[in-house]
Amino acid sequence: MEVLEATTLTGTHTSLDEAALENLRSQIQGELLLPEDINYEKVRQLWNGMIDRRPALIVRCIGTYDVVQAVNFARENNLPVAVKSGGHNVAGNAACNGGVMVDLSVMRSVYVDKKNKTVRADGGCLLSDVDHATQIYGLAVPSGIVSHTGIGGITLGGGFGWISRKHGFSIDNLLSVVMVTADGQVRHVSKDEHTDLFWGIRGGGGNFGIVTSFKFQCVDIGTEVYSGLLVTPFAQAEPYLRFYRDYARQLPDEMSAWIVLRNAPPLPFLPADIHGKLVVVTAFAYLGKAQKGEDLLKPLRDFCSPHGEMLAMHPWTAWQSAFDGLNAHGMRNYWKSHHLKDLSDECIAQILHFARHFPTPHCEVFIPHMEGKPSTVPSESTAFAHRSTPFLMNVHTRWDAAHDDQKCIQWARDFYEKTKPFAKGVYVNFLSEEGEERVKDAYTESTWKRLVQLKKQYDPQNIFRFNQNIHPPA
Repeated sequence: MEVLEATTLTGTHTSLDEAALENLRSQIQGELLLPEDINYEKVRQLWNGMIDRRPALIVRCIGTYDVVQAVNFARENNLPVAVKSGGHNVAGNAACNGGVMVDLSVMRSVYVDKKNKTVRADGGCLLSDVDHATQIYGLAVPSGIVSHTGIGGITLGGGFGWISRKHGFSIDNLLSVVMVTADGQVRHVSKDEHTDLFWGIRGGGGNFGIVTSFKFQCVDIGTEVYSGLLVTPFAQAEPYLRFYRDYARQLPDEMSAWIVLRNAPPLPFLPADIHGKLVVVTAFAYLGKAQKGEDLLKPLRDFCSPHGEMLAMHPWTAWQSAFDGLNAHGMRNYWKSHHLKDLSDECIAQILHFARHFPTPHCEVFIPHMEGKPSTVPSESTAFAHRSTPFLMNVHTRWDAAHDDQKCIQWARDFYEKTKPFAKGVYVNFLSEEGEERVKDAYTESTWKRLVQLKKQYDPQNIFRFNQNIHPPA
C-alpha cells in the first residue's frame, strides 16, 4: 500500500497510508490533491514568487463541510494547517511544507442584500468578487486596493483602503462570520455569539480558525469616485513630502491621499523621458463631487509643476484594480513596515535616502495617510490596536531573480532599522516572516495577552500556525 510522507505539529515525519487518504477523499465534495496530481503544482503557487512550499496534501474545499473534514483530518493526524484564500500574503502563509493546505479559492459566492445593504462573501472571495457584486447597487465594503487580494486574509488582519478614512476598516464593517475552529466545530461568530472570538478575529488574523463566510455592512458610494494620480518630480520630494505631511492631516475624511515613491511606470499621461525615473506619486480617492475633490487637491497640484496627472471620475471597480498590474503574481517580494508616529523631517530624510537607492526598478515605498473614522474606534474594542497613528509606511521590495534575494532583503531591513525611531507598531497584514517578537508589535501588551488566552482556548495545539502566529502558552 502506498504511503504519503508528511510533517507533524512537532516537526517529526509521519506516513499517511492510502486508506486514510481515500477515506478523506470520500468525505469531501471538493478535490483532494496529492503531489503527483496534475493540478497540485498550480494550486500550491502563491502571489509571492519567493515562496516555494510543498504541502503533503491540498484539500480544495467547496463548502464549510469540506473545511470541517480537512481540519478533523489534520487534527487526528497531528498535522499543521495552512489556509489559502487569495494566497496574496507576502509571508506566504497560505502554504506549508509537509502539512495540509486548506484551499478556499473555489469558494467565491457573493450574495448582496440590497434592502439591508449587507453582503455575504465566501472565504475564498477576492476583493474583485465583492466589488463587482456590491457595485450593482452602488455599494462597497472598505477593503484593500489590489483587486486580486483575498477578502479573508485582509479582513482578519484589519483591512483598509481608499474609503476607510470615511467608513472604517473592513473589521469595523464586519457583522458576523461562519468559521471552523481547531476542534472541527462550526461556529457562528458575531457581537452576539462567541463574542470573544469576534473580538479576536478582528485584527488577530487566522490564528483561531478558518472563516468560510463573511457578512459585512456595506456603505453607499455610488458607482464612480473622483480619483487618480498626481506625479511630481523626485527633485522636489523633500519639500513636497513636508507639505503633504501637514496638508493631508487637514483633509476631510472623504479624501484619502497617499504617497508612493517609485520609478515611474510607462503611464500614457507621463512624458516618455520620465518613464523609469524616480518620481513622487500622490494617489487619491474622494467620496464626493468632482469639483470639491479638485479643490481639495489643488494645493498639492500647485505646490510644484507635475510631470503629469490623471484626475477624473472613475468607476469604483476600475479604480480598485488600477494597481493590479504593479502587483502581479509571480515576482519575488519582501516587505518591511511601520506605523509612523509622524512624518518628521528626519523620517522623510531617511525615506528619501533609501528611495534613491532602490535595489531594483520594481521597488516602492508606500505611505498612506490613516486617521479618520478608524481612529475614533476605541483601541481595545477589536484586536486591531494601533488606530491612532497618522501614517503607515510599507517598504515594498520587489524583484525578478533569486540571485537578487540577499541584496533586496538587506536593503529592506536596513531601511526598516533606520526608520524604527519614528515608528509605533506595525500593521499585521504587512509583515513578512519576521518572528513572534515582531508580531507582538502589531498589538498592545494587553491585547497580546488577551489574544494568547484566546489562542489557548480555541487552538491549544497551534494547528493554525501558518499566519502571523500567536503561540498558545505551553
